[in-house]
Amino acid sequence: MNKRLTSLLFILASIMLLAGCWDRRELNDIAIVSALGIDKVDDELLVTIQVINPGQVATVKQGGITKAPVRTLQSKARTLSEAMRKVTTFSPRAVYSSHLRMLIIGEDLAKEGMGEIIDYVVRGKEFRTDFYLSIAKNTRAENILKVLSQLETIPAHSLSSSLKLSEKSWGPIETIEINQFVNELVYKGIEPHVIGVEIIGNPEAGEKIENVEKTKADVYLKFGSVAIMRKDKLVDWLTEKESNGLHYALGKVQRAVINVPCKEKKVAIETIRTNSKIQTKVDGHQFKGTIQLHIDGSVAEVQCERMDLEKIETINLLQKKAEEKVKKDILTAIQASQKKCEVDIFGFGEALHRSHPSIWHKVKKDWHSHFKDIPVHVDVDVKLRRIGTINNSPLHEMKP
Repeated sequence: MNKRLTSLLFILASIMLLAGCWDRRELNDIAIVSALGIDKVDDELLVTIQVINPGQVATVKQGGITKAPVRTLQSKARTLSEAMRKVTTFSPRAVYSSHLRMLIIGEDLAKEGMGEIIDYVVRGKEFRTDFYLSIAKNTRAENILKVLSQLETIPAHSLSSSLKLSEKSWGPIETIEINQFVNELVYKGIEPHVIGVEIIGNPEAGEKIENVEKTKADVYLKFGSVAIMRKDKLVDWLTEKESNGLHYALGKVQRAVINVPCKEKKVAIETIRTNSKIQTKVDGHQFKGTIQLHIDGSVAEVQCERMDLEKIETINLLQKKAEEKVKKDILTAIQASQKKCEVDIFGFGEALHRSHPSIWHKVKKDWHSHFKDIPVHVDVDVKLRRIGTINNSPLHEMKP
């Protein structure tokens, strides 16, 4: 009996020591942040918070639109911590950032340096590391967050979904999560790059409900250019073609299209998978870079008449033209990285660090001066695994 009583008292004492939900927050007391935009205005940071309006989201799902499904709250301060706390002075709810989907940095702030911003979001216990980072091109981050979306109720969800989908089907696009950016920021021998987002149309019209009620929006957001960073500072923007070459070289392209010429028309080759290897070799006192890229693809579209896909010569010709096209894009990206930016976004320095750590230790301080002059050999191998559900196009069977 004494043993039973002792066990019972022990269990009761243990239950009393359990923490329980001591730090819980009721949904009615919090403002869920879906996107965060940060700009530099004079000597202060301008913080724009996109907060979900839960009541209006439910109204929109039921088929009615009376108010915007989100609200934007803004405040300015010398530090980001102060600005975030300052928002509570005109918000009836506590700001809750654990569901953040997008972090947008204004272009002017990115040029000055994003280090302090990165420190805040990585250090803060409320922030997770699975949200996407982007830089507002030719505009402020606040303007990006004020544009309402047509297809998604919450604009931040539209941005993140569009970015994720584009990465899977469009070569120049790549998602960058905050932890990936931080890793590239601290890695030796590679500089970060970030996808850019820009406004197409009049930004002021994008704030109005009427923009989402039309069959064709007057204003929309578009991902495209890649921002090249030197440490935490924006140096320059790559073009779409250069961005495409960069992602092919890094093996980041999932499914994309390579258009190869045939007379005055095109054959579209869809990439199935890519695999790349970047190396830096040492020849005496000279460095040489190599990029080896393998692409598996399939024929997606044939515009040319009289093209016989049943012949091995035709397949070999298409593979060769696809290799030339991708190689040209990669060399264009290398040219921009070496001559226009003088920033190693490919990771040739990291490859040197892995293969020759003692040599890297000697040159790492002025690697950029070495990188801008190293010759890079690009080898692209394309294999067409499929030609679609038909062999030759109906165009091939047409009578001349």
